[in-house]
This record gives sequence, C-alpha cells and structure tokens, in this order.
Amino acid sequence: MSTAVVVEAPGTHRLVAHTPREPGPGEALVRVHAVGICGSDREVYQGNRPEEYVRYPLTPGHEWSGTVAAVGAGVPDSLTGRKVVGEGFRNCQVCDRCHAGETTLCAHGYEETGFTQPGAMAATLTLPARLLHVLPDTADLTAAALLEPAACIAAAAVKARALPGERVAVVGTGTLGMFAVQFLRAGSPAELLVVGTRGDREALARQFGATGFRTRDQELPDGFDVVIETAGSASAARTAAGLLRRGGRLVLTGIPAPGADGLDPTDLVVRQLEVHTVFGAPPDAWSHTVRVFGAGLLDPLPLVTHELPLSDFATAIDLVGSGDPKVGKVLLRP
Repeated sequence: MSTAVVVEAPGTHRLVAHTPREPGPGEALVRVHAVGICGSDREVYQGNRPEEYVRYPLTPGHEWSGTVAAVGAGVPDSLTGRKVVGEGFRNCQVCDRCHAGETTLCAHGYEETGFTQPGAMAATLTLPARLLHVLPDTADLTAAALLEPAACIAAAAVKARALPGERVAVVGTGTLGMFAVQFLRAGSPAELLVVGTRGDREALARQFGATGFRTRDQELPDGFDVVIETAGSASAARTAAGLLRRGGRLVLTGIPAPGADGLDPTDLVVRQLEVHTVFGAPPDAWSHTVRVFGAGLLDPLPLVTHELPLSDFATAIDLVGSGDPKVGKVLLRP
C-alpha cells in the first residue's frame, strides 16, 4: 500500500494511505525516489515555523527527487519517464518579479511545496510541470534528492560572482556549507578557506576542495574577496564579514534567531562591503545546479548518512535535531 506522512498539527503526525492525484492541465505526477529532511521540516513538526509559512494538516517534503509517471494536458509527453527534481516555490508567474525571473520574490504571497502545498513525503507528488528540472538519464536519484539545498547555494554563488583566482571563503560546515565549497571550487579560486565550529568537518571540506580550514576559535585571516555564510547565526555573519577585504562581497544564506546581535552597519559602510542575501532558489539557480551536477562537479552523496523508510519519520526528525556529529543528511525513501 502506498503511504504518505501527514503532520496534523505541531507534534502530531500519522502515516496514511496515499492515493496519487492524477495530473491536471499543466501538471505532472512524479514517483518520489527520496526526500531529504532539513531544519525547516523540523520547524514544521515542532510548530515553530512562522504562521504565514506553513499550513496544517500537511504532507512535508521540499527536498526530493523522482521520476515522472504521468503528465496532464499541455505538458510534453516526452517528460514521462524522465528523472527530475523540482522547485518548491509556487510562484504566480504574472507579477513583475516573476517576469524578471525572481520567483522567490513573487508579489502574490508565499506558497511552497511541503509547507503550504502537499510535499514529497509520499509515494507520489503532483505539481506544476513548469517547476520540474530534468536530470540526465544516468543521474543518481539518491544524490539528486539534495539538489534543493544545492540550488539555494547556487543562488548564493551566482550573487557572489567569484572570479577565477579570487580568494574565497565559506562560513559553516553543514550541508549548505559543503555545497558552497563545491560551487566555489568549480570557479578555480586562488584560495578556499572553510570556517566552522567543528574540527571533524575538515576532512570532508578538503575532500570537496577547501585549501584551508579553521575553527572559529582560532585566529582568522582577512582580505578575502568573497565569503558565503551558511551557518545561520548572527555570530557567523559577523565572522564572515570579518574575513573580507574592503569592498569585498558577502552572501548570507542563514536565518539567525530574531533579535540576535548581527552585522555592524558602521563596519559595512566604512569598509564598503557588498552584502547579498538568499532565501530559496529562483529558476536560474536551479538550472545552474542541474548543469553543475550533470557535469560531475557536485557530489552530494558523501553528505548522506541515513536513509530510512517513511514510517520512520519521527526517528528521522529526531536525528536531524540530535546534534550528533555522525548525523549528516537524512533521507526518507517512500
């Protein structure tokens, strides 16, 4: 029997029978291969995600990979049978921001797969076909389940505009940080420093292309052209800014706790730092990610440490929040 996870309300979930929803016009039905769990899924389950960014009852799951099983009217039949990943933001397509390609800034409110619309913690997912990105036929679908967080970092890498030969750095050593290392390494930097709180991440960071590694309690160099912050704390943002040369480029992807003491505006102005932020991934970042993945420049698999069945949803949520250094990316396999 096909099943799906439903979070009825914060702290309450159940496994239910799942009936695939036939795709309507412009839609596709995808057989889910794997779905990742991130901190925002934990927020959904615990009930501490902002009210306007979640709608209960809900099937979570916004990081996923799968194979197209059927398409609706107006969708090319050639999509059937293809391996795919998909954007989460359900943008309106008609506002000025959507027309500019900035779909994560859609003026008509927030809708996202796995938060306000049914997600991928189910045997199948039906969604607008325009959100799909087709993978090479040889793609590893388990690895591809991590392309959603990778796309968010691709958006950061595009904004960072790192040029070959520049000095670049990453603050944060989680999944996002390790993707940032890989994207920046693909641009042939002169130096690629990783800064984190856990020394046990050094080997993985160097495997992905880091030329240096420091923990934040060590003396840190400065003078970097580009820094991408992925740790999600105000102190990490300050550390990232401190690594930059005057006029350097900073991209923030983490969301610190409200009220935290973060960047110093005086420092930003006096040193003329260029600051960018990322929340989600627009289509160009997704396309870039799929190209880089297809070219073999992105290797998500070493980040996966656990694969569990859907029935172990609660266990998976606990693993993600455990703080255990042996826990990396946790996947559910419908």
